[in-house]
Amino acid sequence: MVGLMVSDVANPFYSQLIRGAQIAATQAGYEILLADCRESGTRERTSLERLVPVVEGFVIGSSRMADSALRTIAKQRPMVVLNRALLDLPSVVTDNVGGMHAAVDLLRELGHESVVYVAGPEASWADGVRFRALRDYGTAMGLHTHKIGPFLPTFEGGMAAGRVLLERLPTAVIAYNDLMAIGVMHCFLREGVRIPEQVSLIGFDDILISRLVLPTLTTVAAPTREMGMTAVNNVLAIIKGAKHGGGAALVMPVQLKVRGSTGQRRRKRVSPALGTTMVSGSAS
Repeated sequence: MVGLMVSDVANPFYSQLIRGAQIAATQAGYEILLADCRESGTRERTSLERLVPVVEGFVIGSSRMADSALRTIAKQRPMVVLNRALLDLPSVVTDNVGGMHAAVDLLRELGHESVVYVAGPEASWADGVRFRALRDYGTAMGLHTHKIGPFLPTFEGGMAAGRVLLERLPTAVIAYNDLMAIGVMHCFLREGVRIPEQVSLIGFDDILISRLVLPTLTTVAAPTREMGMTAVNNVLAIIKGAKHGGGAALVMPVQLKVRGSTGQRRRKRVSPALGTTMVSGSAS
């Protein structure tokens, strides 16, 4: 038995990750015991401590615990950590930096000069990496960056962020994940804000619903099923005697999926003849 801890089983991001973990475990003659901490580091640690006598190893998806707490559990059972880079524990992460760079490059190509980042949970390692990558690379590329949040990494969290953004509407928004981006989108569309004509919107993860909403969501796609399979295979190797040599986390590639929620920035210009404000530019 291998324990798989996720931060919120209701988040569609985890569906393919869980399926990948199940496939790898079944092929090796193991079963997955799924646990859900509901975005609570305290609940996560309590659950893991209860599972120590039951499982042979752990895969931790997007932990909300401190690094020291993860190391304490890892001393009791083999562990692989997803979506957090720890030098002394086997870790598997996505290329958050590369994905954010691709998102910035797209916005610059579309003529945007500023972007607002909608932050997820403060305890999320990936959230911090994504914003720092946006801030540093955006500055280097001449893109002004601003952050709001943190918000819950849910549709409702995105709706709450959308209400804040309506107070001073930006031309571009990058959200911590797709669920939040779709929440922002719903809030905007309900208030008559057009996407992408007025605001371009980008998410992270490429969950199924990102391809179903209208407009379809531009997003940084993560190989979640492959992550689940890789993590389980690695923890099983450790259970069977393999040693972790330390060093950097395994970084899995991402891909920017450009869809209908991003478009050319529309610029206001004044007509000399009429003295009126007009909008130029088109959406793609």
